[in-house]
Amino acid sequence: MIGIIDYGMGNLYSLSKALERLGYTYEFVSRPERLKEYTGLILPGVGAFGDAIANIRELGLVEGIRDYAASGRPILGICLGMQLLFDKSEEHGEHQGLSLLAGEVVRFQGEYKVPHMGWNQLEIKGDGSRKLPLLDGVQTGDYVYFVHSYHVRVKARDILLATTDYYQDVTAIAGQGNVYGMQFHPEKSGDTGMRLLRNFAVQCEGGLA
Repeated sequence: MIGIIDYGMGNLYSLSKALERLGYTYEFVSRPERLKEYTGLILPGVGAFGDAIANIRELGLVEGIRDYAASGRPILGICLGMQLLFDKSEEHGEHQGLSLLAGEVVRFQGEYKVPHMGWNQLEIKGDGSRKLPLLDGVQTGDYVYFVHSYHVRVKARDILLATTDYYQDVTAIAGQGNVYGMQFHPEKSGDTGMRLLRNFAVQCEGGLA
């Protein structure tokens, strides 16, 4: 069963309905001692990084999430949830993240519309030989739906699984080992988003990435 981490700032309804449509069972979880009960975890998120990590700390979830990731079972961050997986964010001051992936969250800078909002194409990274099960059936050119004013600047490009073009290369999907993040909302991204969620859920069925 998949656990959806509820720390008070996630778009739980649309995500849970997407999992229901795919035929996967889930539970909302907010107690750290219960995280280990699930074969996969999803960390959603809508809002400001500082408020989100403060809520996660208040609930005692930081170490529980880190321990879960260290167990080798798959974990997926979505939108703000993806940003929380990284080291830090500059949103409204500097805030420390979960440090499961190496990089920082920065604001879009330039003479263009912020937030970045709407459908954009993915560019799958790598030479094809390292394509992961998470990306099965997903191709460069597929569209997904973004809503964000901040984006992740990764420390090492080998964790970049896909980017999108918004006046620069923007991290769209990142991953290392069993830890994954998607800056866009897969639950609002049509067939491509549902395929990505299904691919993640298939990994959760096995309990290991």
